[in-house]
Amino acid sequence: MPKQPMYQQIAEDLRKKIDTGQYAQGSQLPTELDLRGEYGASRNTVRDAIKRLTGLGLIETRPGQGTFVTLQVEPFVTVLTGDPRSGDGGDEGASYLSQVSAEHRTPFETLPRVTVQTSHEGITRRLRVPPDMQVVSRHQERFIDSVPWSLQTSFYPFDFITRGATRLLMPEDIAGGTVKYLAETIGLVQVGYRDWVTVRSPDENEQQFFRISHDATVFEIFRTAFDQHKTPMRVTVTVFPTDRNQFIVNVGDELPAPQYGDDGFHPA
Repeated sequence: MPKQPMYQQIAEDLRKKIDTGQYAQGSQLPTELDLRGEYGASRNTVRDAIKRLTGLGLIETRPGQGTFVTLQVEPFVTVLTGDPRSGDGGDEGASYLSQVSAEHRTPFETLPRVTVQTSHEGITRRLRVPPDMQVVSRHQERFIDSVPWSLQTSFYPFDFITRGATRLLMPEDIAGGTVKYLAETIGLVQVGYRDWVTVRSPDENEQQFFRISHDATVFEIFRTAFDQHKTPMRVTVTVFPTDRNQFIVNVGDELPAPQYGDDGFHPA
């Protein structure tokens, strides 16, 4: 049997070290110069080995930081559909917390970071308000089992505040969720929502928060919620890294719950 090329030998040796935990998940590999010295190889040979492992999804290169062992995370399955009146599937945080807890995993989300701003066209267009109208922004970072899972920002028309929904300005969780709160305070009943799902490259902030490389991809979901008058009442933008998220959309009434395989995250 012909001998493997040098770069394949290096890649295989590094792969074994990753599999055995010598290079733990999330840890940094030796520099290119150190690898050249360790294996007595040229720069191009080491780079070819790195490319091979990158193609296998075992490592990732972060510009200005180095090369790291990829964090292998069990994907979290999110059911996008739910009862909009109760908030399940339609609220900014309640559905996430209940779904994660149901899978016996540990959820955590930061307190909202609240700002009042003149938002960009993509938000005002979905809210169907004038482009110069101010909105309330509530931004949160969300984790599962201490792993960064999503970034979420909800936008509300500022006139909700003048109508009495002042807690939207508070950097705190709203007990029962905003769907229930808006119904109780200003009489807006959420009757439905529309999800617009896109895939794009992460920006610099997302790369750092999710610990992903610049050439990774993220889902971006724009959820527009509608009140009983079919008027947009909220736009929630959630960014999910594609390496740790999967989604289910149910169509029809009273469908059976998903059945998961032995690996725990391939529903049927």
